[in-house]
Amino acid sequence: MSGKEVTITDLAEKLGISYATVSRSLADHPRISQKTKERVTELAAELGYRPNHYARNLRDKKTSTLGVIVPRLDSVFMSAVIAGMEDTAQANGYNLLISQSSEQFEIEQQSVKTMYNSRVDGLMVSVGYQTTNGDHFALFTKKGVPVVFFDRCTGDEEHAVIIDNERAGYEATQHLIGRNCKKILHITADSQVNVYKDRLSGFREALLDNGLSYHPEHILYTDLSYESGVKAAQKILEMSDRPDGVFAANDSCAVGCMIALKGAGIKIPSDIAFVGFNNDLIARVIEPQLSTINYPAYAMGAASAQELINRLNQTEGVKKHKRVVLQSGLIVRGSSERM
Repeated sequence: MSGKEVTITDLAEKLGISYATVSRSLADHPRISQKTKERVTELAAELGYRPNHYARNLRDKKTSTLGVIVPRLDSVFMSAVIAGMEDTAQANGYNLLISQSSEQFEIEQQSVKTMYNSRVDGLMVSVGYQTTNGDHFALFTKKGVPVVFFDRCTGDEEHAVIIDNERAGYEATQHLIGRNCKKILHITADSQVNVYKDRLSGFREALLDNGLSYHPEHILYTDLSYESGVKAAQKILEMSDRPDGVFAANDSCAVGCMIALKGAGIKIPSDIAFVGFNNDLIARVIEPQLSTINYPAYAMGAASAQELINRLNQTEGVKKHKRVVLQSGLIVRGSSERM
């Protein structure tokens, strides 16, 4: 039977017994004799039979699989988020099916359809840069399949696990102001999703609260990659009135910018102080180490998975509209310690 998946019907035909007897033998049913069970299991092992858990779960209207859609997988932050999801899911008898949108709306839409057709029991999503609404998730919501958003949201969500990005942006900027920075540049993403809008809002409010001017030209829009940080450094070097502080919306971009500026002779933090965001490993290996906002990635993944599982189990206390807000906080290191 080489090349063909062995079925219960194949086993039944070879043994000359009924399909039901083979099925019950494989399930260790007490009414089936030990001798029959041994015959079935020996032949199953010989022919390489594999139980079709997927088909059985479909009969039960459950796949024990949770879908996850993320913008990018090549991120320390997202790896930690997924680790938290996986540990929580496995502890509750679920597996994960993971897809990345690569920040492209069309791929995100297709991923939603793929997850739906794969019959995942529920979905966890962090939306891409280009996503402005959650209309494409109606496939799930119309069928009553729960969806939990995490980190990046569109604002239309019923359930989301986030941090207070506005407060974090305010805290990062306030810290730079407290270190005598007067001209602060913000490097962010040109996106409609919550995290970057809210961090920008916090940046702006901190400036205004301290009597500093807010100018649109003090905002650099990038894709927040390491390479975009290097490009941001070139723009800073070309400025006639350079900033004395930089708040970057992630650590990778901040480090790329710092290294390029240091290579051009800029002293950090005495010439330009830096604060990043996420507390990735890269923040601790750069010299000076990068001050940053600690983003509890593993806890976010664990909380997102638990929130989804609670909804699947209809756990008491789960509300229709609910936002879980996790704690974040500033970690002060050498990159911002200027007088």
